[in-house]
Amino acid sequence: MSLVRTPKIALVGNPNCGKSSLFNALTGLRQKVGNFPGVTVDKKAGVCRLTETQTAQILDLPGTYSLYPKSADERVATEVLLHPGGTDFPDLTIVIIDAANLKRNLLFGSQIMDLDRPVILALTMMDLATSKGIAIDLPELERQMGVPVVAINPRKGKGIAALKKTILQALENIAVRTSANAFIDSRQLTGSWLQEIRDLTDASSEYAALQIACAGPEMSFLSAAQRIQLPALLDSHQFVKARVQAQEVIARYTRIDKVMQAAVHIETPVQKRLRAERIDKVLLHPFWGNLILLTVLFLLFQSIFWLAEYPMDWVETAFSWTGSTLSRILPQNWATDLLINGLLAGISGIAVFIPQIALLFGFITILEDSGYMARISFLTDRLMRSVGLNGRSVMPLISGMACAVPAVMAARTVANKKERLITILVTPLMSCSARLPVYTILISLVIPDYRFGLLTLHGLVLMGLYLLGFVGALIVSKVLSLFIKVRERTWFMLELPHYRAPRWKNVATTMVEKATVFVRDAGKVILVISIVLWGLASYGPASKNSGTPTAWVIATPLETSFAGHMGHWIEPAIRPLGYDWKIGVALITSFAAREVFVGTMATLYSVADETPSQEATLRSKMAAAKTADGQPVYTLATGVSLLLFYVFAMQCMSTLAIVRKETGSWLYPALQFLYMGAMAWGAAWIAYTLLR
Repeated sequence: MSLVRTPKIALVGNPNCGKSSLFNALTGLRQKVGNFPGVTVDKKAGVCRLTETQTAQILDLPGTYSLYPKSADERVATEVLLHPGGTDFPDLTIVIIDAANLKRNLLFGSQIMDLDRPVILALTMMDLATSKGIAIDLPELERQMGVPVVAINPRKGKGIAALKKTILQALENIAVRTSANAFIDSRQLTGSWLQEIRDLTDASSEYAALQIACAGPEMSFLSAAQRIQLPALLDSHQFVKARVQAQEVIARYTRIDKVMQAAVHIETPVQKRLRAERIDKVLLHPFWGNLILLTVLFLLFQSIFWLAEYPMDWVETAFSWTGSTLSRILPQNWATDLLINGLLAGISGIAVFIPQIALLFGFITILEDSGYMARISFLTDRLMRSVGLNGRSVMPLISGMACAVPAVMAARTVANKKERLITILVTPLMSCSARLPVYTILISLVIPDYRFGLLTLHGLVLMGLYLLGFVGALIVSKVLSLFIKVRERTWFMLELPHYRAPRWKNVATTMVEKATVFVRDAGKVILVISIVLWGLASYGPASKNSGTPTAWVIATPLETSFAGHMGHWIEPAIRPLGYDWKIGVALITSFAAREVFVGTMATLYSVADETPSQEATLRSKMAAAKTADGQPVYTLATGVSLLLFYVFAMQCMSTLAIVRKETGSWLYPALQFLYMGAMAWGAAWIAYTLLR
């Protein structure tokens, strides 16, 4: 078969139906597949090879329960499917159906069918449906629905070949469905005036015209003239959106019940009591569920320290040996100094934490893949509502443990404008992976290494810092909810995903990819900052009495360098927190990225070491640092103060940029920067004052 152009195929379906897994199976791209609702925020594109000579573009649209959008991500899917003139308008739509929840999934599937575009129904979770005692007659279901039906298991690659064959057949027969084959008659809901909407908006079908009528002028593809004419047309026909939607749902379920009677057989009249239901009674219990959640978090953070201890030591040893070797074999000049005390010191300060970063993402992937992450949303919904949010806000907050940038974007799944704005404003308070290197090195410096078997005090403190950020987010949410007034009510509806064994290949791939991204992204920033910082720390302004004609000279000691002058300039603001000028320099560079704190300290202490021992690690150099009066720089008071500062401070320019993009205003990132800075300084001052 040869087509004039590469056809576009859209993947749509309810959240957590296996849509993203199918996208990966068709395109071969390594996309994030999380076992919780709302993982797909934006549409994603990939290329699928149907035959040796034929390819198709696959569009992975955000998960949605119906064509009536309730959030920003659902609107993406709706607008793509309703806009015939759009660049992403599909030639074929594949609706992924969860066979274990067939009736509810067919509601959305039948809506897509009535858009009068070629459709394929792809059934997933067939094994789970069988375990529930549900037997589906696929040929009869196909006859009842009037469109091709294919059973697939994208996680195991089953049914993909049959699906590709069906896609080819559908593309060969690109004939558009006619209204005579509509699942329900849209005219019975409204009347013949839907044709007027079609004429006005070029809708692909009368049902598409009904959807545009329900969405009103909010559809972005409507012209200015259409936005004016549409409300007037609807008023003239006394259109009531809520009434029509209710009638449509009743009509669809009436037809779906007939389909189910003909094509689905339930083996027993009483639904089997599944293992998942028994597990949920414990995991979602108001008391035991929260206790188990705290236990899971406790084990997670203990493991991050315990499992990463040896590989971190290996990385430290490797960099120390490399620095020592280079120092011996290379000539002693400024280039060698830049290489060893600038680049190598800065990069080693981050590379040592790769094992912990990989473990953090690995554990998060396991929680997502197993289905437990969605339970956390359900479990914390009551807590979230008490501070002006709901359970759906938990997903962005948990994502913030990895990185605040995609977490802020994930807030698009929150339908309520007020709750979405508050979620965006508090998400950066969650401790992201960039904070982990800072936490780790400071905890190892100032917190005693008490061990209780496999349990460590370090792991407990790390967990406490993450929980502190979460508590801070709750407190700020409550305060913001009192000031932000939006008259819009929402209901939290969440379909709990099925429990599944984690895909260990996916876990391993995620760990490698996320660690690679962390090193690549952080490495770019550290590479530049290390070079600049080495120059600022190695040279300083010439003394007025030195008589040198140059504007700058080699700085000895370090305090006379440009970096020293910069640190002393900021020192009055940070001295009440127990910080010296070197920490001040690190705080400034951390605004590029929080993890740069470690690289900055590595560069500064390497340059400052007048009797360098390349075998010495950054931790040993920081532990040996002394103040002017001979006292240790990193005391318990200073260390805890610095930890609390990094828990609350907004030190990420990328996050501020994405908040500006998502809110459309610089007001909110400015507010974020100010309130988080005030919290950071206040908490750090209180801690230092009490502990010193």
